Amino acid sequence: MTADLNFNQNHFALFGLPVAFQIDSAALDRAYRDIQAQIHPDKFAHAGEAEQRLSMQWTTRVNEAYQALKKPFDRARYLLQLQGIDALDPNNTRMPPAFLMQQMAWRETLADAQAGHDLNALQTLENILKAEAKALQALLATQLDTEHDGPAASETLRKLRFLDKLQEEIETTYEVIG
Repeated sequence: MTADLNFNQNHFALFGLPVAFQIDSAALDRAYRDIQAQIHPDKFAHAGEAEQRLSMQWTTRVNEAYQALKKPFDRARYLLQLQGIDALDPNNTRMPPAFLMQQMAWRETLADAQAGHDLNALQTLENILKAEAKALQALLATQLDTEHDGPAASETLRKLRFLDKLQEEIETTYEVIG
């Protein structure tokens, strides 16, 4: 094992990245591959039991860290966790009334598209949701990296979670009616 690996490091430090929402994905991938090349269990197949176990622990730790930073949603959630904020706390379900109304309209559009087997309406809704998700990710970048506003980012992340779930429902609908 390399001496510079430390189980107490946060995920960003592990990969040598700044603690930020906007990261260099290519740098993350390179750092991940570099670390995996050092710690992969195959490299320790003929080592002692303790080294094999440590290799497995590191591999698990590095894989979990990589998955947490790879996707924008998970990265934002992790950044908030570093601030002591659980954005998806089931006890915090507050949402702005305008967003709740928008959710209802999107769900109604989805239900109508499902009932009518309307692929065009489904595609239109999907495009709207993708654009909205992109806008929310941009907002997260500002809230997390510039404004350092964890509570606002938490609300934005909950909105993004709703969009992700609705997008999953659209994908399932494509499979059913497509």
